[in-house]
Amino acid sequence: MQAYKLNATIDESGHLIIDEPLNIAPGKVEVIILQPTPTTTDTPKQTKKREYKVQALKDLLENAPPTPPDFDPDEARWEALKEKHNL
Repeated sequence: MQAYKLNATIDESGHLIIDEPLNIAPGKVEVIILQPTPTTTDTPKQTKKREYKVQALKDLLENAPPTPPDFDPDEARWEALKEKHNL
């Protein structure tokens, strides 16, 4: 199975509109939709006090810098895999 990543839009009636032409053979395809979640800067995040069983983990997580708002975990995984497998 081949995977393609492209941008699309869902219109008001719920139809999927692909914003660019596809250069693939005609036929049935499986579609997976990933919708970004909106981030709000208006409401402050409620921080929940966590309990840690391992002191080293507690120190690491409590002193870690916050994750940047533009951090993409999928991109980070892909970069790590490329480095690991010399791609």
